[in-house]
Formats: sequence, C-alpha cells, structure tokens
Amino acid sequence: MTDYSRVHPFPIAGVDPMSAATSRSFPRHTHDQYGIGVVDSGGHASWSDRGHVEAGPGEFICVNPGEVHDGRAIRHQVRSWRILYFDPVLMEQAAEDILEGAHARFMFTAPVFADAPMRRLFEAAFAHASPVTPTTDMMACETAILKLAARLIDAHSTLRPKGGRELTPCIRRARSRIDDDPAASLTLVELSEEVGLSRFQLIRGFARELGLTPHAYILQRRIAMARRLMRAGRPLAEVAVLAGFCDQSHLTRCFVRQFGVTPRRYAYNVT
Repeated sequence: MTDYSRVHPFPIAGVDPMSAATSRSFPRHTHDQYGIGVVDSGGHASWSDRGHVEAGPGEFICVNPGEVHDGRAIRHQVRSWRILYFDPVLMEQAAEDILEGAHARFMFTAPVFADAPMRRLFEAAFAHASPVTPTTDMMACETAILKLAARLIDAHSTLRPKGGRELTPCIRRARSRIDDDPAASLTLVELSEEVGLSRFQLIRGFARELGLTPHAYILQRRIAMARRLMRAGRPLAEVAVLAGFCDQSHLTRCFVRQFGVTPRRYAYNVT
C-alpha cells in the first residue's frame, strides 16, 4: 500500500475531508475542529483525553475541538482511514437545527466505536469530497451532512452548556494570554511571571490540565491560525510570518508533522 495523506475539496465551507494510508506516528496535538473518521484497513492506536484508543477496520475514531491526542499504527503496520473535520460553528448550527433551537454544544463521548447505520451515513457524506462543479448537488450534500450530524448527536455525544473546560485560574490566564495573540514572541519567564507561577509550576500545570507544555500549546495555536489564513487565500510566506513561525520552512515542518501533508497541498485543496 502506498504511503499518502491527502486533503480533499468539499462543496460546503467548514468541512475538511482527509484520507491517509501510512505507518507514521503523529505526536500529541489538537484540532480546532470536530473530527469523525473511519478506519478502512489496519489498526490505529492513540492516547486521548478520553482514554486509550484502538480501532480496526470499520470502526470510527473521533476527536473534540481542543482535545489532545496522538496517533500511531498498531504493530507498525500501515493503516488507512478517512476523516471529516467540521468547524465548530458549522456543527453548532447543525445542532441547533436538529435540536430545534437548543443552544448547547455537543461533545463526542467514546473516542472509538462501531456503528453500522452511521457507516452508511458517513459514506454518503464523504462521497461529496470533490471540487464544486456545475453538476454538484448542494442540497444532497447538505442533507448528507445533516443526517450524519443527527446520528452523531443522537447516539455518540453528550450536550453541554457552551464554554470551555474548568482550569485553575493561573493556567486559565496563561492560556488566555497565548490565545489572545498566538503569534507573539513570548518566553517562559515572561509568561510565568505574568500569571504568578514558577517556570516549572507553569509547565507542570499546563501538562496536567491541558495535556501539552506551554511551548507545544503555542505551536498548536499557531498551526490553527496558519490554517485559517491559508483558507483565506493568504500566500504561504505571509502566513508563516503572521502566524508566528520563523519562516515558511518552519511552518512546513510543523504542519507536516501534525497533518502529514504540506501547507501548499492543504492550501491548494481548501482555497
């Protein structure tokens, strides 16, 4: 099996389909989006905020926005999967439609599960992963996404009031400082002094409550910022500078490490 990772165009903004077949491992990272994918062959294992994951052919894997997770192949054998990433705003709008106006956000419960009816819904939605053409049936695409979202909300999620997880005040302030300007140059000394912790306390608190060190969290926020800029059509060299990377090469290394595709390939398929 050829090793590859691909981003596919999709007619609806806010939906990013990807497919991959690889034995590579992915380090701990986060996504700003919901992700729901199916393993087509081989075995996939990962650590996540919700526990250990092991998934085989036909099983679903899912991640919530901001959830820290990694990924590796079972027994170092190539595994293949397809996944749909959804922007939270799109899923919140779908949930309001499905729940008839309820203002709540949903979170996936189990990180891995099997669901034959949802497999059919997933296949119907993923079938629209292609460039928009004059013959694209947008209503059919929207219907497929809403039916998939309805199954996810009904069978595999829990509703929660809008708002983030509870953090200790110092870690919450440190995270907010980073979120306010991910591209800013910030040292560990500066951040720890701002929130009233020692450098070690800050690192330990971040890792305990968010699953990442402050440096790793900053990189995640910068990658998320870079993705938004690429989707807006900004040139890659400009994206790298605006998102706080040293240069375009630095952006490329970090992006490939997390997604398995280059920023150029990603931008080509989403703009």
